[in-house]
Amino acid sequence: MKQQHLPFFQSPTGDRPFLAMGLLLFGVFTLALQDATVKLIAPETSFWQFQTLRAVGNALFIVMLAMISGGYGLLVPQNWRPVYFRAVMLSICMFCFFSGAPYLTVAQMAAGLYTYPLFVSLLAGPILGEKVGPWRIAALVIGAVGALFILDPFDARFSPIQLLPVAAGFFYACNILTLRHSCRHENPLSLTIAVAVLFFLTGLAGVVILTLFPVAADLAAAMPFVAIGWPELTWLVFGIAIACSVLNLSGNICLARAYQTADSSWLAPIDFTYLLFAAFWGRVIFESWPPQQALLGMSLIAFAGILTAWREQKRQAT
Repeated sequence: MKQQHLPFFQSPTGDRPFLAMGLLLFGVFTLALQDATVKLIAPETSFWQFQTLRAVGNALFIVMLAMISGGYGLLVPQNWRPVYFRAVMLSICMFCFFSGAPYLTVAQMAAGLYTYPLFVSLLAGPILGEKVGPWRIAALVIGAVGALFILDPFDARFSPIQLLPVAAGFFYACNILTLRHSCRHENPLSLTIAVAVLFFLTGLAGVVILTLFPVAADLAAAMPFVAIGWPELTWLVFGIAIACSVLNLSGNICLARAYQTADSSWLAPIDFTYLLFAAFWGRVIFESWPPQQALLGMSLIAFAGILTAWREQKRQAT
C-alpha cells in the first residue's frame, strides 16, 4: 500500500505569495512567543535542563511528522557534514541568545538576533563569493548604527551581556550561509532532526559537566540559568518545555513552508515583524516597552534588512 503524504509537506505547486505571507507572520509571531516564554521560565530552570527537555520534545514531534509524511528516510541527510555543522552553529546561537534572557528585555534579545542580515552581507563575499557593493555596505552601516542605539555602549549601565544576542546573530548568519552553500537540497526534516540531536547533546553535556564539576556557589547564585546543570524539575518547567517544542517546530515549519511558496525577496522584509512581535510579547507578558532610543535602533536594523532584501530583488531581476 502506497504511503500517503500530508498535503502540507508535499512540494509546492506554484507561488502563492499571500499564503506565504500569512505563514511567515504566524511563524514569527509564534517564535517571538516562544522566546518570551523562555525568558519567563528562566528563573525556574537552567539553560541546560530546558535545552535538553525541548530537544527531546522536538525530536519526538519530528519523528512523528516523518512517520505521517513519508517515512524515516526523510530524517537522513544527503550530506551529513554540513547539516550537522549547521546544527552546531544553531546550538551556539541558542546558547548566546537565551543565556542572557534573565538579564535582558525581550526587545533587546530580538534586536540583537536580528543583526544577522548584517553578518550575512558581511560574510557572503568571502564565503559565497558574492559581491558586496555600495548598497550592502550602506545597509551594514545603517544596521550597525541601529545596534549601537540599542546597545548604547557608552551608558553607565551597559553590560557585556548585551552583546550575547548580537553574537547569536553572528552564529545564526553562519547557519544561513551554510544552508545557502551546502544544504539547499536537504529535506527540511533531516535538517530539523539534526538540530534536535545537537540541542540534546549540548544540553546533556552541560548538565553532566556542571553536575560532576559544579561551579563556585557565588557564581552559581549570580548566573543560575547557565551555571547550574539540572535544578529540581517541576511540572511547570516540563510543560512549558514541551509547549515551546510545539511553538518552535510549528513556527519554523511555517517559515520554511513560506519560503518554499514565494520569492524570498518578497518575504524577507516581512520577517522583520519579529521585532514588532517581540516588543508586543514583552509588553503583554512583562509589562515592559522598549524606550524610544531602542525603538529607533530596532527601526534602523529593520530598515537595513529591508534595504538588503530590496536590493537583492533588484539584482535578481537584472
